[in-house]
Amino acid sequence: MLSDVEFTRYSRQLMVADIAETGQQQLKNAQVLIIGAGGLGSAVGLYLAAAGVGKIVIADNDELEASNLQRQVLYRNPDLGCNKAQAACAQMAALNSLNRYRAVTSRLTGIQLALEVEQADIVVDCSDNFSTRYAVNHACFEAKKRLVSGAAIGWQGQLIAFNFGVGVGPCYQCLLPEVAQPHTDIQNCRSGGIVGPVVGVIGTMQALAVIKAIVNAGKIGFKQFSQFDGLQGQWQQLEINADENCTVCGAHKLVNGDAV
Repeated sequence: MLSDVEFTRYSRQLMVADIAETGQQQLKNAQVLIIGAGGLGSAVGLYLAAAGVGKIVIADNDELEASNLQRQVLYRNPDLGCNKAQAACAQMAALNSLNRYRAVTSRLTGIQLALEVEQADIVVDCSDNFSTRYAVNHACFEAKKRLVSGAAIGWQGQLIAFNFGVGVGPCYQCLLPEVAQPHTDIQNCRSGGIVGPVVGVIGTMQALAVIKAIVNAGKIGFKQFSQFDGLQGQWQQLEINADENCTVCGAHKLVNGDAV
């Protein structure tokens, strides 16, 4: 049941036909795992906290640096030097204390990653490196969880969502199999730069996809790879097909390092 305080706080959202009281209760009951508390995670965390997602778990082992503040709008100057996940929880709680928040201050890998994914209704990948993205993709597929993944560099942003609840691909590795090796040299914000609002666009679209998935409204765009060109102000969409040779979701997938 929603309290009087919640009815008042979420009154404008409750007016939306596809959300209403039922959807708001679904948001309240949901648990979302956000992996990465940087620029993308900032936008995702702010909007999901404001929307009333009942439990938000956010994971990041980094400390906030001055160069982060240009795009990681969840934080303030006093947060410099603090662990991002802990600072994110404090800022989200300051925005909306009706929700519950938990910080994971270590890098999620292996069993711990699998356990956190298992507890979540939806996972939001806001990480900034491919090794984490592939690990999260694999964990979500194995746990049959929905995954919303975003990335941004320079003027460009990318967004894709997967509904692994159906137990089939495609998955993130179907999309980018050629960079599946851990030592692949790929640019990130530190090496390639980033325009702050581009991160905001992708992060808010991730948050929107999560909200729609929780309340079962509209088109989520599962399996649709969306690329945003901030310089030209244009979106492009590409439908992703499953790769039968994928080592995560295909006929030749690996279990504990062995082909099945």
